[in-house]
Amino acid sequence: MERPLVSIITVSYDHPEVTCALLESLRNITYPNIEIIVVDNASPNDDPAIIYQLYPEIIFIQSKENLGFAGGNNLGIQQAKGKYVLFLNNDTEVEMGFLEPLVEKFEKNNKIGAVSPKIKFFYKPDTIQFSGQAPINPYTIRSHGFGYGVKDSGQFDHDTLTSFVHGAAMMLPMEVIKKVGLMAEIYFLYYEELDWGARIRNAGYELWYVHNSTVLHKESISTGRLSPFKTFYMNRSRLLYLRRNVNSTTFVVALLYQLFVSIPKNMLSFIFKKNSGHFKAYCNAVNWHIKNMFIKDIHDNPTL
Repeated sequence: MERPLVSIITVSYDHPEVTCALLESLRNITYPNIEIIVVDNASPNDDPAIIYQLYPEIIFIQSKENLGFAGGNNLGIQQAKGKYVLFLNNDTEVEMGFLEPLVEKFEKNNKIGAVSPKIKFFYKPDTIQFSGQAPINPYTIRSHGFGYGVKDSGQFDHDTLTSFVHGAAMMLPMEVIKKVGLMAEIYFLYYEELDWGARIRNAGYELWYVHNSTVLHKESISTGRLSPFKTFYMNRSRLLYLRRNVNSTTFVVALLYQLFVSIPKNMLSFIFKKNSGHFKAYCNAVNWHIKNMFIKDIHDNPTL
């Protein structure tokens, strides 16, 4: 019997050699029925032509502007024909048999809305990055992943329900995407998969971690580690998640916590560390919300 088609989407932004490494690993997988969609998010420095020249089998989409993580993936979804859609960061590489367990999980349970595999650090392949995630604290708007930074000794070798899936590697049925809508593009970067996961759960579906599927993640190649760019979008998106997903009763307490605990604490931390770039980025993140306090489309979600 023919396996269901899986559309694999990855978004590229500069560093085409990183995307090519992912595509090379996908050439070696054992699952027989895939299409690969690469969205170049208007790379400003590196010519992405090498990607489709070396991998002519892919569907290549050139965006005219940088649409962010959500917008880039949404552009790919619009071209996808698969029963399932797998989203992979371009700085991941996959194991040969990683896809079969993900498909089988869906085929056995139509209540599942999204899954993520076990994710390990590429440069420390014995160390776990993701094996499930705890619920977000409604006041701090933070969460923690199970097993993060822990050596993989088989202690997470069991499938389990998870509060969220991981944006570096997550798979959804196309029918779920049609039901809940596309990723919220207002985020641009960070928290969009957490927001999507919350919407999927609210629609009555389950989220699962699948242990016998493994993806390796290089992490933060495009955005940089601990950069002011990351500080801005991480904190802007955290507050966006609060505004979009926390109910009215909890929202007041959460907002007070952010205003009188979290925001002052972070600002003082950057001042004491004499990190002016991060301080400015954090202030800009907070200022974005002040300027857009009454934005009307904050709860809008694009649809297919």
